[in-house]
Amino acid sequence: MKTMLRNSIHVLLCAASMALGASAMAAPMKPDPIHVDIPVPLKHANVVFNMDRPHFVGDLPTGMLYMHLLAKRYEKDHVTGKIIGVFHGPGAYMVLNDAAYDKARHVKTGNPYAPVLAELRKQGVQIEECRVSMMAHHWGNANLLPGVLVNGGAIARLIELEQQGYVEIQP
Repeated sequence: MKTMLRNSIHVLLCAASMALGASAMAAPMKPDPIHVDIPVPLKHANVVFNMDRPHFVGDLPTGMLYMHLLAKRYEKDHVTGKIIGVFHGPGAYMVLNDAAYDKARHVKTGNPYAPVLAELRKQGVQIEECRVSMMAHHWGNANLLPGVLVNGGAIARLIELEQQGYVEIQP
């Protein structure tokens, strides 16, 4: 998990460096000091990640990376609140157990996101799967990774959470 996250962060940093151009990469530059004009001292934040589509940073789904980074910030800065990841639609397959993942993705690798999701759960992130997506794919609860909760429908769940004051992140 840590290696996968470290590699994903490395990919992000490399992409940012490439955007600076080849000449900037040729000679190491001392970074300019950063003055923060608008500090963001979070004390409490309820956040829901709308995981409805696969979007990646290297091999890691962007939303999973952001959930991890936010959970680390909660711990470091003593932020209270909850982080929920709602998987549905084209992203629904990411919470399947190995056998169901292999069948759904036509591979024999097992679910590569299982360790990442297990780590997120250890960090206190609640992982949910959409009942409607499960029905569309003929999946049952036994097809999910341990600890994944099933909600009554992702769209209604997102609406419910927003009405409760959650901020929705669409990675």
